Amino acid sequence: MSKQSALLTQRRFLPYFVTQAFGAFNDNVYKNVLLILVAFAAPGALGVSTNLFINLAAGLFILPFFLFSAFAGELADKYEKSQFIRIVKLVEIAIMSLAAVAFIFESYMLLLFLLFLMGTQSAFFGPVKYALLPQTLKSNELVSGNALVETGTFLAILLGTIVAGVIANQSDAKYLAAFSVILFAALGYLSARYIPKASAGNPSLKIRFAPVRQMKTTMSIAHKDKVVLQSILGISWFWFLGASYLTQFPNYAKLYLGGNEASVSFLLTLFSIGIALGSLLCDKLSGHRIEPGIVPIGALGLTVFGAHLMFSTPDVAPHTDTFLGFISEPSLWWVFVDLLFIGVFGGIFIVPLYAMMQSRAEETERSQVIAANNIYNSLFMVVSAILAIVLLGVIELSIPAFFFTLAMMNLAVALYVGKQVPVFALRFIIWVLSHSVYRVQHKNLQHIPEQGGALLVSNHVSYVDALLLAGACPRPIRFVMDEDYYHLPVLHYFFRTTRVIPIKLTSGSIRCALNQVKQQLEAGELVCIFPEGQLTSDGDMQPFKRGIDLILKQTPVPVIPIALKGLWGSYFSREGGRALLKFPRLCRSNVEVVAGSPVSPSEASSERLFNDVKALRGDIC
Repeated sequence: MSKQSALLTQRRFLPYFVTQAFGAFNDNVYKNVLLILVAFAAPGALGVSTNLFINLAAGLFILPFFLFSAFAGELADKYEKSQFIRIVKLVEIAIMSLAAVAFIFESYMLLLFLLFLMGTQSAFFGPVKYALLPQTLKSNELVSGNALVETGTFLAILLGTIVAGVIANQSDAKYLAAFSVILFAALGYLSARYIPKASAGNPSLKIRFAPVRQMKTTMSIAHKDKVVLQSILGISWFWFLGASYLTQFPNYAKLYLGGNEASVSFLLTLFSIGIALGSLLCDKLSGHRIEPGIVPIGALGLTVFGAHLMFSTPDVAPHTDTFLGFISEPSLWWVFVDLLFIGVFGGIFIVPLYAMMQSRAEETERSQVIAANNIYNSLFMVVSAILAIVLLGVIELSIPAFFFTLAMMNLAVALYVGKQVPVFALRFIIWVLSHSVYRVQHKNLQHIPEQGGALLVSNHVSYVDALLLAGACPRPIRFVMDEDYYHLPVLHYFFRTTRVIPIKLTSGSIRCALNQVKQQLEAGELVCIFPEGQLTSDGDMQPFKRGIDLILKQTPVPVIPIALKGLWGSYFSREGGRALLKFPRLCRSNVEVVAGSPVSPSEASSERLFNDVKALRGDIC
């Protein structure tokens, strides 16, 4: 059973997952039923113009996130979280009960006010929703949990939108809407009753409602940690893009794709399913660990498919009479592919950011950090609306050109993200490439400590040993390697970026390298050496050189023996002649990276470690 499937069977996650999904679902049922009924309301029934009403609705739903998120974050840090969620869901039932009356009596201004209250309820639910995950999940489950949350949220949004359309098209829509919103709110509360207790992060926190002061405090908390702030800004950028795309779908489908209302729902479906698939794919690609290197990959994919969307849009909108004709129109297939993959790479982009934000935030302030994230998200969505007005209304760009502009803006974001985490990005790319060339299995890598300095020692079979280890290890590794290898074409960029420590067999070079190793180990880094000193020429291990003893004498740290198995005979090994100068195999070889139990520095020696690595390697070289 996968980590994701396992989480969905456990009480510590499933009730929470169902509760947040029902919340997103009911929000969208209510909002979309209201907007559809408004669009077809009788003249004079609203008291204001339809356009003004719709714009007011959008603003009133976002406004509470500015007003109440900071206060909600403090409350979520102060009180036990499961009870807090149940109170928020009871408030939702009360609001939806009033909404049911307003639907029946077609009181649109009351429904508008209740939309503001729904936004307020969502603003209070947001901080506790994401702050709960790090308390109930293990660190190696956090990415899986966030992937499921994003999947559930976007599928709930999609289903809520579809259900709203079905309800609004019924003859007794107002009664059906009244019944539905109460039912779904009640189901959300019932699922919340099964959420296990989650202790307060900071029960001694003193609270007084003061929106301006609380917002300043909340923002200052989010700004304390650079990684947390960058994660928040990255998440907010995703919502900026998402809001920009989704807002333009109706006009884009009508003017450029020749579609109708059902076509708009289809575009939303592609986008939402893409995000769900990308979220789950991100969890699998990252090996269920927080992998910052996957973020620039997601950003790059958003740029590529976002830019291609302009070129895949037909010059002349095709004429389609039916929904089946729309989805089977050949000139639109690349549009559908682009929108699906924009969603996929969006999911890949956002899941690690949520996980990093949650894991890096201090437990006593985690809800307030997430409240700051909600404030930034809202701000970015407002800016997206302003940008659309300027580019589409004032400058009069076409919608495809607007999408291309978004892609170019996102390219700048991708380059910035790649610059911030070059080691992680390169390590992830290496992981993808190595797992494409080989069938790689990792065994017992839990022996590598999650923090603190440690020395990794491995056998040396091929020119890609360092790359395979870098891709396998959940932490960055500083490698010590022969200077001749360090300057190999193509690989030199990776080695330089990952701050490899080059060494030559001269007394000055060895002394310099040992000093660098000492500094890195004392700074809590992982350092890896290949004690054989050179690639094996016959597949057998060569005796380990005594550099290990010198390193441990000056910096006593745990030593983790690692064996690389299955690389002998590969294109990058010396089997059958010089490496890189023979025909590569057409089939993917089976390769294993196996870690042994840590050896204390007092017991470690070159001879002992040689025997440990040899035992791990076994008969497979």
